[in-house]
Amino acid sequence: MTALTLTPTQIRGLKLAKDGNLFPQEAKKWTHENATITYAKTDRFKERPQKIKFVTTTTLDELRGMGLLRTIEADSAPLETPHEITMAGKIWLLQNK
Repeated sequence: MTALTLTPTQIRGLKLAKDGNLFPQEAKKWTHENATITYAKTDRFKERPQKIKFVTTTTLDELRGMGLLRTIEADSAPLETPHEITMAGKIWLLQNK
């Protein structure tokens, strides 16, 4: 079996999918459902907001093509349905930390 090599952008997208299902947003971006700007747990006064992490449609297509992500609803269009990480994606992350 050949080792699958991912770019840093693809790795970030895979880690984001591991945290939860990815839903389509505006401007060809994908992120968690109801994602909001959050604050660091150690920031008592909530002064430094942490940006919402997202993945682009291009990166999502590449990961889906490699079999690391899959659509949740198989009968609808791939660009309109939420995506989840596959077992192959989880194993890749375990082997390549």
